Amino acid sequence: MLVQHDRDSKPKTPKSSSLPTTRRSNRFSPSKSLDFSTWVSENLYKIVTIGVLIATVAAVFFLRNVGDSASLLCFQSQTQQLEAIHFPQIDYNSIPPIVDKITPYSSFRSEQWIVVSVSGYPTDSVKKLLKIKGWQVLAVGNSKTPSDWSVKGVIFLSLEEQAKLGFRIVDLLPYDSYVRKNVGYLFAIQHGAKKIFDADDRGEVIDDDIGKHFDVELVGESARQEVILQYTHENENRTVVNPYIHFGQRSVWPRGLPLENVGEIEHEEYYTEVFGGKQFIQQGISNGLPDVDSVFYFTRKPKLEPFDIRFDEHAPKVAFPQGTMVPMNSFNALHHYSAFWGLMLPVSVSSMASDVLRGYWAQRLLWEIGGYVVVYPPTVHRYDRIEAYPFAEEKDLHVNVGRLIKFLVSWKSDKHRLFEILLELSYAMAEEGFWTEKDLKFTAAWIQDLIAVGYLQPRLMTLELHRPRAAIGHGDRKDFVPQKLPSVHLGVEETGTVNYEIGNLIKWRKNFGNVVLIMFCNGPVERTALEWRLLYGRIFKAVVILSEKKNGELAVEQGHLDHLYKHLPKLFDRFSSAEGFLFLQDNTVLNYWNLVQADKTKLWIPNKVSKSWSTVSFNGNNDWYGKQGEMVKKVVSSMPVHFQVSYKKHATSHDSSLTICSSEVFYVPRRLVNDFKDLVYLVGNLDIHQKVAIPMFFVAMDPTDNFDSVFNTMVYKRKPPSNTSLSYYSPEAPAVHPWSVSSEQEFIKLIRIMAAGDPLLMELV
Repeated sequence: MLVQHDRDSKPKTPKSSSLPTTRRSNRFSPSKSLDFSTWVSENLYKIVTIGVLIATVAAVFFLRNVGDSASLLCFQSQTQQLEAIHFPQIDYNSIPPIVDKITPYSSFRSEQWIVVSVSGYPTDSVKKLLKIKGWQVLAVGNSKTPSDWSVKGVIFLSLEEQAKLGFRIVDLLPYDSYVRKNVGYLFAIQHGAKKIFDADDRGEVIDDDIGKHFDVELVGESARQEVILQYTHENENRTVVNPYIHFGQRSVWPRGLPLENVGEIEHEEYYTEVFGGKQFIQQGISNGLPDVDSVFYFTRKPKLEPFDIRFDEHAPKVAFPQGTMVPMNSFNALHHYSAFWGLMLPVSVSSMASDVLRGYWAQRLLWEIGGYVVVYPPTVHRYDRIEAYPFAEEKDLHVNVGRLIKFLVSWKSDKHRLFEILLELSYAMAEEGFWTEKDLKFTAAWIQDLIAVGYLQPRLMTLELHRPRAAIGHGDRKDFVPQKLPSVHLGVEETGTVNYEIGNLIKWRKNFGNVVLIMFCNGPVERTALEWRLLYGRIFKAVVILSEKKNGELAVEQGHLDHLYKHLPKLFDRFSSAEGFLFLQDNTVLNYWNLVQADKTKLWIPNKVSKSWSTVSFNGNNDWYGKQGEMVKKVVSSMPVHFQVSYKKHATSHDSSLTICSSEVFYVPRRLVNDFKDLVYLVGNLDIHQKVAIPMFFVAMDPTDNFDSVFNTMVYKRKPPSNTSLSYYSPEAPAVHPWSVSSEQEFIKLIRIMAAGDPLLMELV
């Protein structure tokens, strides 16, 4: 810029003019010196001005882009810190109170509240809630709610009124979701709530009496002090239970139950008992349309008839001990004051997953205060409107819920106050990817709002939490055999097993439930990352998505395909308990139903597929293959004896040839993970390509005769046929290559054709 300015400032040759000029004695001034120091002194103010301008622009650019590691490489360390999830800091002693001064109900108080989300005009179910004596109904609106919504006797909070209440959480809530009930919970607590009943606008409380079904009073003369039947804690490996079996329906499972647990349909061998009084969260069951997921809804739907499923109303309520969890929902549950903190509905997950994740999160925290969940016989009747169940809205459940439960059961904290533990767990769940940093911020805002409206956090019972579980004696065992209610309404016969499609899904999940799928996306991850997780996450322990460009919002990590093998050891360490790791590129379709018979202790790779695994000749190191070959020789010469002997005995390469593998799909078992990591270490900084490194590693790790042959029958073509019939896809093959998916439309086409091997996939589209 200074050079250009210098050029522009040079005097130009004056043009001749025909106009008369005035003659002056000193027509020409003395010539100026053009040395650099003189120029700088005369233009100093310009230099300073331009310098300040440049510095300002650079500072603005830095501040705008410091979070992007690609913007300024010299600030890489700072950007890495900025990308990390930050733990919120709360000054618990300086939170000002929030008092209702703007609504007509500022002086109103009630101890018992029913909170319901409303999107349309008042339903008959909402109007019937008014018949429940002693309970105040609070309706919470969203952007879909009519502006003139009104029912006499119901307190209605519109979006405009919610914004004026002064709650911190309002800024983080979506406008069009039922999770705006969070505002309603805080409003009820602010106005004296001691019990909050979470309701649904299409469910009717049976006999219009909450107290008839739930334990509304836990202390005092009116409290029911009888002992409660409890699931046994004898089996430490059982972390989640389907409560519908206890109430007479073995073929029905609740939304939020991991699909791998659907097949567990036998009743309890025996129960134990627990004293009542600390059932701070009480979950009711719904007749008619119970809380089921879309997989159940579509596979068990009897044509166009609405569901009318009935549960045993005489079965005893049942409690869950520490270490055992149950799916919960937000339309038929009673929370007592000690568990009001557990009403928080997360905002960064899908609407069908929000209350289920809340339920598991709250159950884990409930153990810290010595509380537990109890499930009650039918308390409401919900009507089936025969409307589409959005499977896509449940992706957070089917992909993550099993892993979430295991994580929560094993998670521990050393904090000394409940709110500190609550925030710490939300942070841990954000780090694990169960929800995003937005919910961590939401948790911090929720805690501060609770304190601001006068809520007092309960005391911890951590000593009891960490005590060894008491042994179960013979006298402690209590029997109860659930009634077996008819299942003809489900459109299937009750045979003691779930239907064929669900049975297959369970079988696949059990087989691969501890295998991690590592997937590299060549295409646009913005359009496909969630779809790949939805497709394969139903089967595998976890799905890690890699791409050339990182995408934090979609949890896509950065990796370069040419040297991706160097990134794999980090993933091996992250999933240290995984049984094995299956690598897949997005240009290859994985027919997982054909992999069940493969040996998960062996290496899998299509080494017998000629177009995938081939030998290339080279002449010296003049070309790319020759240079790669020289580097391979260097690595082989440095290998420990067991690697080197295996490689030289079984490799098809020699001094003038090189083994190439396209590496679209391969599997590494747990027993060979350390060998793989050792070989990556031997390569070091050498620029060996993925296509060269993988076959070299595989032959060095194990003789080719020991490879499992599962991928040797895959469909492999260099280029797909020119016609559009897609006739080369085969559901009998273990994998199909190539296959391009770069949009949702192409993903739908893929799902429909894969449904030939997994019919349940049709529920994804």
